[in-house]
Amino acid sequence: MMSMPGTGERRQAPKHIHFIRRRAMSRSSAILTAFLSAAAITSTASTANAYTAYVTNEKDNTVSVIDTDKLEVIKTVKVGQRPRGIVMSNDGKWIIICTSDDNDVKIYDAKTLEYVKSLPSGPDPELLTLHPDGRRLYIANEDDNLVTVVDINTSKVITEIPVGVEPEGMGMSPDGKVLVNTSETTNMAHFIDTTKHETFDNVLVDSRPRVAMFNSAQTQLWVSSEVGGTVTVINPADRKIIGKISFDIPGITKEAIQPVGIRITKDDKIAFVALGPANRVAVIDTATLKVLKYILVGQRVWQMYFTPDGKELLTTNGASNDVTVIDVANQKAIKSIKVGRYPWGVVVSPN
Repeated sequence: MMSMPGTGERRQAPKHIHFIRRRAMSRSSAILTAFLSAAAITSTASTANAYTAYVTNEKDNTVSVIDTDKLEVIKTVKVGQRPRGIVMSNDGKWIIICTSDDNDVKIYDAKTLEYVKSLPSGPDPELLTLHPDGRRLYIANEDDNLVTVVDINTSKVITEIPVGVEPEGMGMSPDGKVLVNTSETTNMAHFIDTTKHETFDNVLVDSRPRVAMFNSAQTQLWVSSEVGGTVTVINPADRKIIGKISFDIPGITKEAIQPVGIRITKDDKIAFVALGPANRVAVIDTATLKVLKYILVGQRVWQMYFTPDGKELLTTNGASNDVTVIDVANQKAIKSIKVGRYPWGVVVSPN
């Protein structure tokens, strides 16, 4: 007997209608999933490079704050007199700046950029480095021929270490056991035991050494010599010289090629060297110590710093008052960012 409508039995849709509905629902679900996945990827990409860079402007007595996602200055703040060397506390809460003409080191809150306190440093501090323990700060005091060690938590001087004339560069080994200070007039790299706070070796390099930089494996120490125009590579284990790198740029005189800042990629394969008035950054194979290419940047390129993901390298260009952003993988300059007068130091931290 055939059921009639309204008798309590629900009429069933034909099978082909159910198939069409299921296919439509499945397609909608797939589209929604794809949309959400794309949104998640977009969100991740937009924050992947969201770091903050801090640049000391030596002539303006300011720090320029750069958003590395937007690649633009988002804030400029007044600090002490003649700010130069700058580092970040290990927890990312503080930026620590050598204010050379104030003869001290000043600490600022990294988020608010409000002044926190000053640290004793001795006269004319220029470069500084923080120990991996996050407590001991090592400061080069150019006028006193000393490295001053300060506890950043208590603001007390721990000790002072005599070094050569006009100390400048401060290179800390990744394991924190050795500090290397360079002295501009003595032309030496001084190896300092960070436990005893004593110098245990000295290596003669070329004229006016500026920056000392360990690779992550601690198998190489790179020392730039500004007037000598070279970079000396030293084996930290025995302090023997592995090799010396010189530079030849068509159309640029030897006197204009003045190596200063050094940065080495995390995999230890490539080194970047800032060449001062040559307005170039040299790209060097660390295995062969051969120059691969030169990257044209701003005028009088000085210090450099990688973003934490290693994808970009920021350079301070003192004579053109800007920062050049280098794409590390492609080894090319991608952006110039105007900052204050005579940008000197730079550090980058995650937001």
